[in-house]
Amino acid sequence: MNSQQVIHPPRRADKLAALVETIAARREEIDRLSHVPRDLVAQMKEVGIFRAGTPKCFGGDASSPADFLPMVEAIATADGSAAWVAAFGSANTYLAALPIETQRKIYETGPDQVFAGALYPVQPAKPAPGGWIATGRWRFASGCKGADWIGAGIATPSAAGDSDKPSLPRMAVAPAHEVEIVDNWEVFGMQGTGSHDIRVENKFYAEEWTFLRGSESLIDETLFRYPPLAYQAQVHAVVNIGLARAALDLVMTMSKEAKIMPGAPRLGDRGYFRLTLAKGEAQWRSIRSFFYETIEQAWDILEAGDPLPDHLSNLLRLSASHAAHGCADIIQSAYRIAGMSAIQKSHRMQQIVRDSLVVTQHASLSEATFDDIGGYLAGTGKGL
Repeated sequence: MNSQQVIHPPRRADKLAALVETIAARREEIDRLSHVPRDLVAQMKEVGIFRAGTPKCFGGDASSPADFLPMVEAIATADGSAAWVAAFGSANTYLAALPIETQRKIYETGPDQVFAGALYPVQPAKPAPGGWIATGRWRFASGCKGADWIGAGIATPSAAGDSDKPSLPRMAVAPAHEVEIVDNWEVFGMQGTGSHDIRVENKFYAEEWTFLRGSESLIDETLFRYPPLAYQAQVHAVVNIGLARAALDLVMTMSKEAKIMPGAPRLGDRGYFRLTLAKGEAQWRSIRSFFYETIEQAWDILEAGDPLPDHLSNLLRLSASHAAHGCADIIQSAYRIAGMSAIQKSHRMQQIVRDSLVVTQHASLSEATFDDIGGYLAGTGKGL
């Protein structure tokens, strides 16, 4: 090698490609362990997954969703569970509602902090000098086994001191080692997300380590003006965009496979197969375009310092729900044309189908969102 040649560090795109390849090779391990191993979480940190939601003032990227979500999508082509955990690179946006000094402590060791949490069922907390004492158990703490910080939903007495009228739920944050993880994640799909229960007993949370759910960010950067509920829906919906891409690519490779029965045409020679494949490809590209174009429109408005119109806020949610359910339909169609081999438990299509169904069950992507947004478009409701 020429001594004058400059060796550049790997580009983020190269690191992401290497991460996707590694995840694909370890897909069965992730499923068997019921969580993404910490060394893979560390590799995600190297790619920049978890600094994407970290404020720039603390060394993070505060990335546009249009820059962050394609990374989650790429990971989803290799494994839905790993993508679900990577999606929580967006979760640091929640922490922006904490006092600035508390945020400074969270990021004092660097911007690549992993936050996981479970808000429900909200557990009552008792007032204590300088904070709250909580005991309880919470469900669906996705990614908790790879987290640096874990939040839990607590209900505190109202400002008037009336314990019968609690205020809005608070998220109480603590270092992960101070929270017990209850290994109970046994599910049909998304087995590798590690969405176990978490538990604390008589744990003290200082006031400055809690924030009201839905509080405005204290960080004045574009990402932290982006609608948080829309972003939550998008980071989960994009997993199905990646899974649908994987399903379509899979049946394409299967189209040239040897005939199962003598004299039978290959899958790729069958009209119904070609028709369904072409329609699926068109549907996927249309869904993806609507999804990202809406995101980019919203980002441009917010970056200019203007408020987001209600119409666009509702389109953000609509594009997310449409992506989740539309891509699940594409995956179902791909499964139907894949033939008998796809019924094998070990077949890649099986895991894709199972994982995609879990995405559509998420509360932020439920069928009810279509009804609410439809009401807004019809002028008979407020929308989302």
